[in-house]
Amino acid sequence: MNFHRPALFEGHEFAVFEGAADPAEVSALAHETASLLLAHVKNAPAEVVDRAIELTDENGLDIAAELWSKTSAHSLPGSLWRLYLVRAYIRQQPEYTSDVYTRGVASLATADAVIAGAATPTGPEEIRALADQILRGAFEGDFGLALDRTASFCRVSAAGCLKLADEYEALAQKDRVDFLTTQAATLAKTATELTHCARLWRAGSLT
Repeated sequence: MNFHRPALFEGHEFAVFEGAADPAEVSALAHETASLLLAHVKNAPAEVVDRAIELTDENGLDIAAELWSKTSAHSLPGSLWRLYLVRAYIRQQPEYTSDVYTRGVASLATADAVIAGAATPTGPEEIRALADQILRGAFEGDFGLALDRTASFCRVSAAGCLKLADEYEALAQKDRVDFLTTQAATLAKTATELTHCARLWRAGSLT
């Protein structure tokens, strides 16, 4: 099996543009745009929802990074940033992410695979469909559920990364083991952040 180095999706890799306004103003803008996006898309025609889902497809993650990447992980803009990051992570490497996800499903004895809701068997097309389905649910349905589904996807994928790392450890390929364990930690951290955001959303405290 050929190994490719999929990009990690940590917020600090997407710096806010230089020369930005006062940090308080940037934060206020981030919160305002996140709230406006959800309000605008809620109950909107399908084509409006499609444009929101595909926000980062044409111009990459830069636009979302400029708006939301520097906000708290436990905020509305911070949670939206993570939803778009996870979608980009999946869409940029569907073969890898479906393989890792499938390994995680086989090794993780929790309900996370059911909560994430990927079709089985989970190949590249199914994992890409899941990414769009979750983000569509964030706009059209229950935002808290979308956060929980993304968190579960991340937990399953983290388990899959560790499973794959074990295989490379047996082959004494340390660089790949190090990469996969780092990615597993990033995925697990993102899952924890999103789960907390889902709780805040249901309590009416995610702002």
